[in-house]
Amino acid sequence: MTAERPTVFSDLIGLEFTEVDDGYSRGEIEVVDELLNPNDVLHGAVLYTMADTGMGAALHTELADGEQCATIEIKINYLKPVVSGRVTCETTLLRKGRSVAYLESELVHDGETVARATGSFSIFTP
Repeated sequence: MTAERPTVFSDLIGLEFTEVDDGYSRGEIEVVDELLNPNDVLHGAVLYTMADTGMGAALHTELADGEQCATIEIKINYLKPVVSGRVTCETTLLRKGRSVAYLESELVHDGETVARATGSFSIFTP
């Protein structure tokens, strides 16, 4: 995955990667009406998608040729609602073993953390 080409699903929420480097990714979205839930706040699935996709992007930078990854599980804590503006997701690879990696994402809006996520990813060769 490169900073220039997000996955097609990411396009649906407008996720743009501004940085993808060794074990790290930074993605951003602009909050638009289509991403709000019935309570007029950013849908939690958007934040979850940002974390999941950011984790895959960060891990992808550390995979060997022929290796792939897939989400095993993600735990996310929603800390504060978002109603407008821009949300940034910074993800860091904390540990990469032979078959499992562990990552962490922080989602920020206006300088405040609005969600935190941790995830485990499987590493495999098809």
